[in-house]
Amino acid sequence: MSGEKVITLNVNRKDFEEIYFSGNQGSLFFSSTTRGKTVTTLVIGLILLILFCFKDDLSKEKFGILYFVSFLFLLCTVYLSLSINKVSRWKKEVNKYLKSLEDSNIYEIRFNNDIFNVNLNHQEELSKWEDFQSFDANDEFISLEGKYNYMFPKKSMNKADYETLKQVLKKNIKQ
Repeated sequence: MSGEKVITLNVNRKDFEEIYFSGNQGSLFFSSTTRGKTVTTLVIGLILLILFCFKDDLSKEKFGILYFVSFLFLLCTVYLSLSINKVSRWKKEVNKYLKSLEDSNIYEIRFNNDIFNVNLNHQEELSKWEDFQSFDANDEFISLEGKYNYMFPKKSMNKADYETLKQVLKKNIKQ
C-alpha cells in the first residue's frame, strides 16, 4: 500500500445498535451473560415455592431441605444480581459511546503500512499494527481487538472501503 488511506464513516446510531444489541445482548435477564443464571434462579424459586406450599407435610428431619433450598435461592439471586449489574454497566457504556457517535462531526479511519488511526471528533487513537491481537470481519461488521477495541458496521462505509479495510487487516494483523 502506498501512502495513507482514509475511510470516512457515515454514523447512523441504528447501524451500531443493531450489532451491539443483537441476540438479546442488551437484555438484563436474558443476555448471554445472565440467561443461565435467570433460568436457574427461577427453577430454584419454583422448587422453594412448592416446598413452602407443602411445608406442613414435612417432618422435622426433612425441614432442613427447606433451609437448604432457601440458601440456594439466595445464592442464585446474588449471582444473578451481580450479572445484571455487569450487563447494566456494559449497556450504559455502550449507550454513552453511541451518544458520542451521534454528536460526531468527524469519524474516520486512517492507515498506512505502519499505523492505524481512528479519528472521532479530533480525538485520535493511534495504534501500530502490532498493537492488535485479532480482528473479525463478516457480512455485518469488522471488529478489532488490541490496544484499543473497535467495531465498524459495514453499513457505515461504502462497499469498496469495507473490502479494502478487510484486505488491509488480513495483511497487517497476524492471527
